[in-house]
Amino acid sequence: MSASATFDELRDLYQRVILERGRSPRHGRRLAAFDAAARGDNPACGDRCAVFVRRDAGQVAEVGFEARGCAICIASADLMAETVIGLSRTEANGRAEGLRRLVRVGHTTDTTLAALQPLSGVHEYPSRAKCAMLPWDALLAALAEGEPS
Repeated sequence: MSASATFDELRDLYQRVILERGRSPRHGRRLAAFDAAARGDNPACGDRCAVFVRRDAGQVAEVGFEARGCAICIASADLMAETVIGLSRTEANGRAEGLRRLVRVGHTTDTTLAALQPLSGVHEYPSRAKCAMLPWDALLAALAEGEPS
């Protein structure tokens, strides 16, 4: 199998993940109990996302979201909800910055971003980077809520 065929298969897999998560997110719900929340809005494309966070001992214990928008925004929120569990605010900030680089350049060697690789194709459409980052920006705002700067 050629490298090109392998790349095409991987790209197709990532597209399927985004479409599946966009249609049927696993974490797309308002949490029954949460201690922080924030909203993000991208009027340019119509994406909206509210993120709800429950913390325990300074770490993210649970994340839920309510989103209306494109598959990239919803899939990013869903993948985010899974990948930040157990992280501190500082670690979540680092993960968000890693994703910001990933959607800008399309690849990374950071193994902590492996679950976010389906979003790597966003780099081919720079205007869609905001779609991928909207839920993360809301998450970071929620995590900053009630904590000293």
